[in-house]
Amino acid sequence: MSETKAKVDIQEQIQEEVEQARAVCDISGSNSAECAAAWDAVEELQAEASHQRQSKPKNSLEQYCDDNPDAAECRVYDE
Repeated sequence: MSETKAKVDIQEQIQEEVEQARAVCDISGSNSAECAAAWDAVEELQAEASHQRQSKPKNSLEQYCDDNPDAAECRVYDE
């Protein structure tokens, strides 16, 4: 899955959770535990979206080392 696709998917999930939270709060009341839990789910998705935006893409060496951890270029020595 491409990074752009992931961002779109999480934004869609956030929108769906917001709509769900509004519906739950309309039914259960804005001070209910169900309403609070629904908004917690929204906040968790928003935090994940923020985390995804902050994580920088790996450079070509990092990608290579992920695929070839035993390569000489990827060795790490403790001194």
